[in-house]
Amino acid sequence: MLRRVTFWIACAAVAGLPVMAPMGNRTFRHAAFPGWPATFEGRPLVPAPLTQFDRSVAARFPGQIGRFHLDGRVVLLRWLAEPSRGLHPAADCFRGSGYQVRPLSVWAAPSGSRWGCLQAERGTERLRIRERIIDAAGGSWTDVSSWYWAALLGRSRGPWWAVTVVEPA
Repeated sequence: MLRRVTFWIACAAVAGLPVMAPMGNRTFRHAAFPGWPATFEGRPLVPAPLTQFDRSVAARFPGQIGRFHLDGRVVLLRWLAEPSRGLHPAADCFRGSGYQVRPLSVWAAPSGSRWGCLQAERGTERLRIRERIIDAAGGSWTDVSSWYWAALLGRSRGPWWAVTVVEPA
Protein backbone atom coordinates (compact mmCIF):
# COMPACT_ATOMS: atom_id res chain seq x y z
CA MET A 1 0.00 0.00 0.00
CA LEU A 2 2.82 2.41 0.87
CA ARG A 3 4.42 1.80 -2.55
CA ARG A 4 1.17 2.64 -4.29
CA VAL A 5 0.73 5.89 -2.33
CA THR A 6 4.37 6.85 -2.96
CA PHE A 7 3.90 6.15 -6.67
CA TRP A 8 0.80 8.38 -6.91
CA ILE A 9 2.48 11.19 -4.96
CA ALA A 10 5.48 11.04 -7.32
CA CYS A 11 3.14 11.12 -10.35
CA ALA A 12 1.31 14.16 -8.99
CA ALA A 13 4.59 15.95 -8.29
CA VAL A 14 5.91 15.33 -11.82
CA ALA A 15 2.60 16.38 -13.38
CA GLY A 16 2.72 19.65 -11.44
CA LEU A 17 6.27 20.62 -12.49
CA PRO A 18 5.23 22.82 -15.43
CA VAL A 19 2.86 24.75 -13.18
CA MET A 20 5.49 25.24 -10.47
CA ALA A 21 8.39 25.95 -12.85
CA PRO A 22 10.05 29.36 -12.70
CA MET A 23 8.51 31.46 -15.41
CA GLY A 24 10.90 34.40 -15.56
CA ASN A 25 10.73 34.30 -19.34
CA ARG A 26 7.09 35.40 -19.20
CA THR A 27 8.36 38.98 -19.09
CA PHE A 28 8.60 38.64 -22.86
CA ARG A 29 4.89 37.94 -23.27
CA HIS A 30 4.34 41.41 -24.74
CA ALA A 31 7.61 41.61 -26.66
CA ALA A 32 7.15 43.53 -29.89
CA PHE A 33 7.79 41.66 -33.11
CA PRO A 34 11.05 43.12 -34.50
CA GLY A 35 10.22 42.44 -38.15
CA TRP A 36 11.76 39.94 -40.51
CA PRO A 37 15.51 39.86 -41.07
CA ALA A 38 16.73 41.04 -44.49
CA THR A 39 19.38 38.32 -44.81
CA PHE A 40 20.01 34.73 -43.86
CA GLU A 41 23.44 33.11 -43.91
CA GLY A 42 24.81 36.26 -45.54
CA ARG A 43 22.36 36.24 -48.44
CA PRO A 44 19.27 38.43 -49.00
CA LEU A 45 15.93 36.83 -48.16
CA VAL A 46 13.20 37.20 -50.78
CA PRO A 47 9.74 37.39 -49.17
CA ALA A 48 7.24 34.84 -50.49
CA PRO A 49 3.51 34.53 -49.84
CA LEU A 50 2.42 32.04 -47.21
CA THR A 51 0.98 28.83 -48.65
CA GLN A 52 -2.54 27.76 -47.77
CA PHE A 53 -1.04 25.34 -45.24
CA ASP A 54 1.11 28.14 -43.75
CA ARG A 55 -1.95 30.38 -43.41
CA SER A 56 -3.94 27.66 -41.63
CA VAL A 57 -1.06 27.15 -39.18
CA ALA A 58 -0.57 30.92 -38.75
CA ALA A 59 -4.22 31.33 -37.74
CA ARG A 60 -3.51 29.28 -34.59
CA PHE A 61 0.18 30.10 -34.12
CA PRO A 62 1.09 32.19 -31.05
CA GLY A 63 3.61 34.33 -32.92
CA GLN A 64 4.59 35.35 -36.45
CA ILE A 65 5.29 33.16 -39.49
CA GLY A 66 7.16 34.25 -42.61
CA ARG A 67 8.12 32.38 -45.79
CA PHE A 68 11.13 33.37 -47.87
CA HIS A 69 13.08 32.16 -50.89
CA LEU A 70 16.85 31.94 -50.92
CA ASP A 71 18.93 30.41 -53.73
CA GLY A 72 16.43 27.65 -54.58
CA ARG A 73 15.60 26.98 -50.94
CA VAL A 74 12.59 27.88 -48.81
CA VAL A 75 13.32 29.50 -45.45
CA LEU A 76 10.45 29.44 -43.00
CA LEU A 77 10.87 31.76 -40.01
CA ARG A 78 8.69 31.58 -36.92
CA TRP A 79 8.93 34.11 -34.09
CA LEU A 80 7.56 33.51 -30.58
CA ALA A 81 7.51 35.72 -27.51
CA GLU A 82 6.67 32.91 -25.08
CA PRO A 83 7.04 29.12 -24.84
CA SER A 84 4.25 27.33 -26.66
CA ARG A 85 3.28 23.85 -27.77
CA GLY A 86 2.05 25.67 -30.90
CA LEU A 87 5.58 25.40 -32.29
CA HIS A 88 5.74 22.02 -34.03
CA PRO A 89 8.73 20.17 -35.44
CA ALA A 90 9.08 20.24 -39.22
CA ALA A 91 8.76 16.43 -39.24
CA ASP A 92 5.20 16.71 -37.89
CA CYS A 93 4.20 19.25 -40.54
CA PHE A 94 5.67 17.27 -43.43
CA ARG A 95 4.27 13.98 -42.15
CA GLY A 96 0.85 15.65 -41.85
CA SER A 97 1.18 16.80 -45.48
CA GLY A 98 1.66 13.24 -46.73
CA TYR A 99 5.45 12.97 -46.79
CA GLN A 100 7.44 9.97 -45.60
CA VAL A 101 9.90 11.41 -43.07
CA ARG A 102 13.27 10.02 -42.04
CA PRO A 103 15.50 11.65 -39.41
CA LEU A 104 19.09 12.46 -40.39
CA SER A 105 22.12 13.22 -38.22
CA VAL A 106 22.48 16.64 -36.64
CA TRP A 107 24.34 18.89 -39.08
CA ALA A 108 27.03 21.39 -38.11
CA ALA A 109 27.16 24.39 -40.45
CA PRO A 110 30.52 25.94 -41.37
CA SER A 111 29.63 28.75 -38.93
CA GLY A 112 29.44 26.17 -36.13
CA SER A 113 25.66 26.30 -35.71
CA ARG A 114 23.99 22.94 -35.22
CA TRP A 115 20.81 21.93 -37.01
CA GLY A 116 18.35 19.09 -36.63
CA CYS A 117 17.88 17.44 -40.04
CA LEU A 118 15.43 15.16 -41.79
CA GLN A 119 14.59 13.90 -45.22
CA ALA A 120 11.02 14.04 -46.55
CA GLU A 121 9.75 12.15 -49.60
CA ARG A 122 6.43 12.21 -51.39
CA GLY A 123 6.20 10.54 -54.78
CA THR A 124 9.30 11.60 -56.71
CA GLU A 125 9.87 14.70 -54.57
CA ARG A 126 12.75 14.39 -52.12
CA LEU A 127 13.59 17.18 -49.66
CA ARG A 128 16.26 17.85 -47.08
CA ILE A 129 15.00 19.90 -44.14
CA ARG A 130 17.04 21.45 -41.36
CA GLU A 131 15.77 23.34 -38.34
CA ARG A 132 16.90 25.05 -35.17
CA ILE A 133 15.53 27.39 -32.53
CA ILE A 134 17.49 30.38 -31.25
CA ASP A 135 16.81 32.41 -28.11
CA ALA A 136 17.49 36.07 -27.35
CA ALA A 137 20.85 35.22 -25.70
CA GLY A 138 22.10 33.14 -28.65
CA GLY A 139 21.28 29.75 -27.13
CA SER A 140 20.06 27.20 -29.65
CA TRP A 141 18.28 23.86 -29.88
CA THR A 142 18.07 21.35 -32.71
CA ASP A 143 14.67 20.01 -31.67
CA VAL A 144 11.44 21.59 -30.51
CA SER A 145 10.98 19.41 -27.43
CA SER A 146 14.37 20.34 -25.90
CA TRP A 147 13.67 24.01 -26.58
CA TYR A 148 10.19 23.86 -25.09
CA TRP A 149 11.30 22.37 -21.78
CA ALA A 150 14.29 24.73 -21.51
CA ALA A 151 11.98 27.69 -22.16
CA LEU A 152 9.18 26.48 -19.89
CA LEU A 153 11.58 25.80 -17.01
CA GLY A 154 13.21 29.23 -17.35
CA ARG A 155 16.54 27.99 -18.76
CA SER A 156 16.00 30.01 -21.92
CA ARG A 157 14.60 33.48 -22.30
CA GLY A 158 12.70 34.66 -25.33
CA PRO A 159 11.78 35.85 -27.71
CA TRP A 160 12.76 32.94 -29.95
CA TRP A 161 13.27 32.37 -33.67
CA ALA A 162 12.54 28.95 -35.15
CA VAL A 163 14.28 28.60 -38.50
CA THR A 164 13.43 25.85 -41.00
CA VAL A 165 15.28 25.47 -44.31
CA VAL A 166 13.80 23.26 -47.01
CA GLU A 167 15.83 22.33 -50.10
CA PRO A 168 15.82 19.64 -52.76
CA ALA A 169 17.77 16.56 -51.63
